[in-house]
Amino acid sequence: MDPELEAFIPLLSRTDLTDPVAYRTMYAQLAATRPAADTTGLEIEDRTVPAGPGVPVRINRPQQAVQGALIWLHGGAWVVGDLDVEQHWAAPIAQLSGAVVITVDYRLSPENRFPAALDDAYAVLAWTYEHAAELGVDPARIAVGGHSAGGNLAAAVALRARDEQGPPIRFQLLNEAILDDRQQTWSARNFTDTPWNTRAVRAAALDHYLGSQAATPYAAPARATDLSGLPPAYIATAEFDPNRDEGIDYALRLLQAGVSVELHQWPGTFHGSQAITSAGVSQRQIAALGAALRRALAD
Repeated sequence: MDPELEAFIPLLSRTDLTDPVAYRTMYAQLAATRPAADTTGLEIEDRTVPAGPGVPVRINRPQQAVQGALIWLHGGAWVVGDLDVEQHWAAPIAQLSGAVVITVDYRLSPENRFPAALDDAYAVLAWTYEHAAELGVDPARIAVGGHSAGGNLAAAVALRARDEQGPPIRFQLLNEAILDDRQQTWSARNFTDTPWNTRAVRAAALDHYLGSQAATPYAAPARATDLSGLPPAYIATAEFDPNRDEGIDYALRLLQAGVSVELHQWPGTFHGSQAITSAGVSQRQIAALGAALRRALAD
């Protein structure tokens, strides 16, 4: 374990998804103790995308924007997460990449199971493409990305856009994504006591998300048999994360399908450890996300 991260482990709360409502309360209380995100140099606007019940989004627009956009989907096991908490991801990614970062307040599980969150994410992709001129975005430079459950949704949006000949996606940014429901990789089977994310946490998250439904490739992108024709990807994995091996496997399968991939396996890290922003490795991880996006959206 990275020594800067290891020092924080005794202070970390356990993730308990048994009672989603109670977990949301605890999550909100923990989030309230963090300093506000640094939004220097950003214009911030809240909108509602008119799809289904309406999808709230937050637009983070750098003053020196590169004319590209990232639709960013938050983590939280499909159970927790909102626009305010997600500013700690959205703001630095926007500042570092120069991209307009649009965060999505998708519907949460178990009240709204699959495919509600995916439908919301896809609706925001379509809205961004249709309103590109209004947003100051080049419609040919739209990326999708997310952390953990949000990385799952980003990968699923890319699959769905390919299959439905939907809006073109320039790039996918998948950070510590949960991509497979089958729990058969080495890391998924053996990481039962790692910080924040464990085999049991994954199982509970998937149960809330899917209920009694069988997983399809849009729910678990690793189940897709054909990965050709997907957007280039930056895939980041953490060493002590049950999601690690399926991220690496997905990157290799994309490469084998002819998709350009940058894969970064971060040693000494655990799932979501970027939240410990004082650690040097966390700063390097966030910087790498921003740099990869900037390169992908460049002319």
